[in-house]
Formats: sequence, structure tokens, C-alpha cells
Amino acid sequence: MLMNLKTEYLQMIDLFRELCCEDTEEIEHQTTITTCRKGKIFYGPNDTGEVLFLLKQGSVQIYRLSRDGKKLVLTRLEAGAVFGELALVGHGMRHAFAEAITDCTLCIMSRQDVERLILQKPGVALRFIEWMGRRLRETERQLEDVTFKSIPERLAGLLLRLSPNGDSRIVGYTHQELGEMLGTYRETTTQTLNEFKAQGMIAIGRKLIEIKDRDALSQIAES
Repeated sequence: MLMNLKTEYLQMIDLFRELCCEDTEEIEHQTTITTCRKGKIFYGPNDTGEVLFLLKQGSVQIYRLSRDGKKLVLTRLEAGAVFGELALVGHGMRHAFAEAITDCTLCIMSRQDVERLILQKPGVALRFIEWMGRRLRETERQLEDVTFKSIPERLAGLLLRLSPNGDSRIVGYTHQELGEMLGTYRETTTQTLNEFKAQGMIAIGRKLIEIKDRDALSQIAES
């Protein structure tokens, strides 16, 4: 039963798509499935990277802390994501925190098994590179936003990214969490959200933001 569950989990991961059943079964034997509670810290800065995490259920945030304790969320990961990869591909040490923000189920692969898989399966290696490239582009975009854009511009862009494909509802984020994703304070985030609400662009509820005027938000984000 556990093996069947692991197979189902592994097939959800983009890195392993197109692998045949035999290859997937081999990976099954190289992974350990585990669960953890909200608040679990998987690693922090300067921890060595000995495992790769495959997130199957739950949410994880990757973040950094400034010297004065200010938090900047680099990314929020959902089911199907992979994390902990940088320490496995030459960086050696980790440079951020990874924390479970809900209860999670994960599969874990050792460094040796990841290296063996990449060497033996060129398709997996290529998707791994593509995936890391997307993560790097997202980090660069975030750095540009923090450096060059105002809080309203950054918040408008964030709301649009959190509501892809025309979905008008953003569920599950507190003002504190949104502020950490923007690199600003909760009070500033709340004030800007209230300004958007007063202009008729959004409606606000408890852990709920509903976009009313996507075009207006797009104009602010692109200004």
C-alpha cells in the first residue's frame, strides 16, 4: 500500500514525467516518504545539502531573514514542487530557510541517489535544469521588483500572480504573509490593500482577496 502511494506521489512530480513504470519503481526504492507538522524547519542557512525534498501534499515557504530579523519570502511551494536542490548542484551550503506552513507529506531522496538519477536519465537532468532556470528567473524578477518598484506596483503584480488564469479569488494568505512576500511590513500591506479596495479593484475578507478589476491592477503593476 505504501509503495502504491509513493508511486502515485512520484508520478505527480514534473521531473519524473515520461519515466516508464520500471524507472518509477526504481526511484520508489530510493525515496523515503514522511509527514511533518506545520512549522517544521527542513533546513536553514549554512546547513549542508544531503537530501532533495519532493513535496507531495501541503505548502512550504523558502525565505531569508535580514540581520534585524525582517523576513523575505522567496517563494511558496505547493504539491508537486521540489526544493533543497541548490546544495546538491555545487553550492554545497544552503542559503535560506525552508519551513512547512501547513502539515506536509514529502518524499526524500539522498544526494547520492539524485546524482545517480541525473547521470543515468538525461531527460530527468534536462527537466531539472529547466526547473532550476524557472526558479532563477522568478528570483531575479523578485529582486527587480524590490529594487525598482513601489509597494503598490509590487502588490498589484503579486495579486495577479496569485490569481492565474483569470481566477478572481485568492484564498489562504494573511496580510502578514503577503507583506513577507513583498519584503515589506504588514501595516504597509494592509494600507495598500485598503487603498485598492477603496478604488474598487479588490474586495477583502478573512484570508480572502477577490479581484474586481484585473485591468486596473495590471496597469498599476506595469507602470
